[in-house]
Order: sequence, then C-alpha cells, then structure tokens
Amino acid sequence: MLRAICLAVQRNHTVAVLVSNGAGKTTLVNTILGILSPISGAIVFQGERIDNMRPHEIVERGIAQVPEGRKIFPYISVRDNLFLGAYAKEAWLRRKDSLEWVYGLFPILKERRNMTAGTLSGGEQQMLVLGRGLMSHPKLVMVDEPSLGLAPKLLSEVYGILGKFRDEKITTLLSEQNARQALSISDRGYVLENGRVVVEDSSDKLLDSELVKEAYLGR
Repeated sequence: MLRAICLAVQRNHTVAVLVSNGAGKTTLVNTILGILSPISGAIVFQGERIDNMRPHEIVERGIAQVPEGRKIFPYISVRDNLFLGAYAKEAWLRRKDSLEWVYGLFPILKERRNMTAGTLSGGEQQMLVLGRGLMSHPKLVMVDEPSLGLAPKLLSEVYGILGKFRDEKITTLLSEQNARQALSISDRGYVLENGRVVVEDSSDKLLDSELVKEAYLGR
C-alpha cells in the first residue's frame, strides 16, 4: 500500500525510485498506469489528471512500461516483439521510423531481428524489452528493475543503454534495488520504504546519503 506519495518527474530527466521487495514499486507503477485506482490524491501527467482514466487511455497519452523479468514473446521474432510495442494507433502509423530509432540505440537487435526472441541471451532480452517500450516514442517510460537476474557484465551493459536514455532526453522513471547503478544514470532519486517516500534528493547527494549507504550500498 502507498501512503502520501509525492513524486515528480521532470521532462527529459531520469528519476530513480529506490525500493526493496514489498516496498510498493509494483503498486506505484500499476497506479500510474491505471491498473489500480488511488483512494485519494491525484496523478497529473502533462497538466492533465489521469487517475480517473483507463489504462489504454493513459498509454495513448504517452506513458509506456518496461516490466521486470524480461517478459518477451519467446516464439516470435525480435522484430515482431518490437512491433508489439507500437500497438497504439499513432505509434503504429510511425512504427517503421520507430524501429530504425530503436535499432540505432540497440544495434544487436537489428542483427538479431529475424531470430526467435527466446534464443537471445539474458542481456539481449533485456535490451529487447527496453526497445519494445520505446516503440511508441513515449513521453514517459517506466522501467521496472532492469538489473533483475543479470550477471555483472550484462548489468553494466544494460545500464550503459539506460544512460543513453538520459542522453537521448527520454523521460524515465526507474524503479530499482541496485541503488549505485540507478543513481549513476539518474538526475534525481526517491527512497521508498513501506509505501512511503522517506528521502528524496539529487542523485549525487543520495549517493553520499548515510541512509542510502547503509540500506543499499552495503555500509
């Protein structure tokens, strides 16, 4: 359950939400997407309240999700997996341009475009779900725990790509347990515990925070 959450994501910024399991990250994402309805309060996106909208209406306004766990469609091609991210009407009309943009960010996906997605490595599958999330050219993309289950080498590779999101001015809300990686590529961070924001600050300052060091950085 979330309680008195106050969180803002500025245009072209990457914001990290540092969470542990059970702290409310799934509830947060599902509430923003309209899957869950808040009991009170408001969710405002680009000046418009969206907390009373259906999920498909929220997606059509430019919010996309990259779920945790590398959820792909393993028996179809990489290219077709990407096209599934452009299911909204406007996104489908420009899917070919979007595909080339995503290939530019993830060249390995272009190389593997005709391969069955289930044959990709874990790191490549994570790139695939990130790329699929970008196929609608979202105004906000929410990335849920991209480090889950990745080996250290692949983790660095995936976070190098998330750093490109920041360089490309892709507005990103990143929920993550790996504080060091998340704060290294974000502008601002929030620490969420038991459904509440307990600390918020610039990412640089949070890296020096004693609370974050003790809870997330092994001190």
